[in-house]
Amino acid sequence: MVRMPRLVIAAPASGAGKTTIATGLMAALVRRGLTVSPHKVGPDYIDPGYHALATGRPGRNLDPWLTSEDLVAPLFLHGSEGADIAVIEGVMGLYDGMRGTADFASTAHVARLLEAPVVLVVDATGQGQSVAALVHGFASYDTRVRLAGIILNRVGSPRHEQVCRESLESTGIPVLGAIPRTSDAATPSRHLGLVPVAERHAEARRAIATLATLTESTCDIPALIAAADQAAPLSASPWSAWSPSGLSGTSGLSNELSPPGPSSAAGPEPLTAAGPRPVVAIAGGAAFTFGYAEQAELLVAAGAEVVTFDPVHDEDLPPGTRGILLPGGFPEIYAEELSANQPMRAKVAEFAANGGAIVAECAGLLYLSAELDGHPMCSIIDAKAEMTGRLTLGYRDAVAVRDSVLTRAGERYRGHEFHRTACTPPANPLWRWNDGADGYASGGVLASYLHLHWAGSPVLARRFVEACR
Repeated sequence: MVRMPRLVIAAPASGAGKTTIATGLMAALVRRGLTVSPHKVGPDYIDPGYHALATGRPGRNLDPWLTSEDLVAPLFLHGSEGADIAVIEGVMGLYDGMRGTADFASTAHVARLLEAPVVLVVDATGQGQSVAALVHGFASYDTRVRLAGIILNRVGSPRHEQVCRESLESTGIPVLGAIPRTSDAATPSRHLGLVPVAERHAEARRAIATLATLTESTCDIPALIAAADQAAPLSASPWSAWSPSGLSGTSGLSNELSPPGPSSAAGPEPLTAAGPRPVVAIAGGAAFTFGYAEQAELLVAAGAEVVTFDPVHDEDLPPGTRGILLPGGFPEIYAEELSANQPMRAKVAEFAANGGAIVAECAGLLYLSAELDGHPMCSIIDAKAEMTGRLTLGYRDAVAVRDSVLTRAGERYRGHEFHRTACTPPANPLWRWNDGADGYASGGVLASYLHLHWAGSPVLARRFVEACR
């Protein structure tokens, strides 16, 4: 049994202020000398960057769809090792899960899997007595989810706060904070949400300091800590990239909604870590900020040496590079700078032409294309990309049509898309799902809009490292 004090910060709907309050609480707890483990429900990449800046630890995602129900608690315990307390920011509304699956992959689902107390952030704008009806509904909808407290957000005045507090007395759920309407709590935002920390680091750090001060002055921090302390010990064991399942196998299944990882036809592929440690270069910097911390950990466990490089500023790949990972991000914002770095584009193109192993997700796909919004890119893929006004967002249950550097034909993987760009459709896509297809694969190159969480299918790390060797 592992004891880890923890709280889930949830809300009735998106836009209530979960990220503001979760990040402010993390920073306020750090000011008290606590080591805080930050987590985010769902596939979001941007919020964990703010969590990491607030706590000094990697922000980690908890997603039953991308990994499995069985892995949520182990991944949580892995991320929170050495911490005093964990704060888990929810996604959307408390009970909003995958379409057609009740609340699977919702904040409530993850809270149940972690047996974690929930603090509900309620936007009090335009409400008085109705706040109690709202909270009563959320508390009684699923009694397996324990509401430990309420934080009122965007309170208009002391009188407004008093009315809301009095109305909530009938629910028996304590009010643990009341935050007034203020512009001081704003964080940098853009078309897909917050601006990643890597792009405006100084501005983000100032915003987090402001949020910490705001949270300290408006929330009952000791009461929030006490609520976190009420979480029961977890019986799961921490996940490890070095464990047999982390090195080779597929994630466990607990019901039909749990992702199978590679199909059973592929069989387990145990890793023999003997031999040289190939250098795997992962793109970073302001243009490539979307990634999960477990991916690098799995690569190291599989025998790789992981280094980072910045395609905007660096003019050469790291010495000895044998594999390249190009994660997601906002390359459309940096298209001109990426294009202007012709030496790096030439090095990546040469690496691909010589049979090097490259895996590119979303932003990486755009970087490997012929051009992005009219700016020349690496031209490894015969495609053109451009910004659009349409948001493509959602989980995907994808089947690999053929073999690639990562996949084997017929294997199923669960991932997600998250972009406002469009790319020339591939003539022979690697991935197919119910209402779509995507993915370019040729030689050692795989490029796609599909984001995968490698902890859910750790065989991907083994295959990539073997390809690099």
